[in-house]
Amino acid sequence: MPSQSESIIDVSRRFFHEIVLPILQEHFPEETAQTAFGVFGYGSDALGLDDELSRDHHWGLRIDALMPEAIFQEKRDAILETVQAHLPDSYRGYSLRKGHVAGVGLAPDSLPAFLSRTIGLERPPRTLEEWLSIPEEDIVHVINGEVWHDPRGEFTAIREHLRGYYPEPVRLRRIAHWCRYYSGMGTYALKRAILRQDEFYATTRFSNAIRLGIQLAFLLDRRYFPYDKWLMAFFRRLPRMHQRLAPLVEEALPLSTPWERKLELLDRMSDVLDQTMVEDGIIDPHPRFRGSPTSGYRLLEHAYAVILRKLPQEIRSVVPIWDQIYLERFHSGYVAGVDLDEWDRILNLTPEGEA
Repeated sequence: MPSQSESIIDVSRRFFHEIVLPILQEHFPEETAQTAFGVFGYGSDALGLDDELSRDHHWGLRIDALMPEAIFQEKRDAILETVQAHLPDSYRGYSLRKGHVAGVGLAPDSLPAFLSRTIGLERPPRTLEEWLSIPEEDIVHVINGEVWHDPRGEFTAIREHLRGYYPEPVRLRRIAHWCRYYSGMGTYALKRAILRQDEFYATTRFSNAIRLGIQLAFLLDRRYFPYDKWLMAFFRRLPRMHQRLAPLVEEALPLSTPWERKLELLDRMSDVLDQTMVEDGIIDPHPRFRGSPTSGYRLLEHAYAVILRKLPQEIRSVVPIWDQIYLERFHSGYVAGVDLDEWDRILNLTPEGEA
């Protein structure tokens, strides 16, 4: 049985160094010297957040491998077949005959393709507009996990470039956008929904606002925010903004909290976020404002306007990308090419009447 004291990354790291790397260096030395190996990319295991619920799909020993496109196209199948042929039946209690990917736990990929479906570029961003074109949660998928072996250092250099965080004009443009949406598409819209007794719109606007407010906290603490599924786990790690916002968030989230109280808490979040921006010099000190009985408390749209005036002209009207559009482009093509019965198995969909 697998050890409960070791994470899947720990076991995968041992598996790579003890079993897989010697096979690769013997049979594919040139290709191995041009490939980065580790655990990174998509999945809760790459974030160290996997649990017992993670194990019902795409879970097991895992080695991600990024190589030049030409090597990927020419040698991928041979690498997988050779590694498979030299593996034991199991490693530390994990079966190697029904592994994570292609039966061996090794997932070769093209470095340019991996970057294209995460950050939308085949290289690190160079301009402010390129930085703004990257979905923030997909930066996390490039810099997460571990890299164990990267002789060329290319992928490691890209990770370090992204870990250096946004150029300040980019961070400010993103803060401005999140202020606009938190207030204009969040608290203002929630106020109107409450006045109209529109439960559906209130539900969607509250959910949107609380997410944007937490994501804005990441921007203020200069930390990339992850995909929503892991947002709260990362929120708890923020060095400053978690302590400031957590009591408000925790009271606002339960379904039992009335709409009017949820809105009051979001407005208090607005004050905390606004005060932090003043404290950080992002916006200037200003008079205390009152909200409107019909439009609510659109405080952060004041910050939105102030910040826009400070930005370089070339990015004032550039809207940051915040959806995983590059991943979805890839995913649509992938799913269209998968056998439908296999896709249903991946989804854990079982026809009624079958065991």
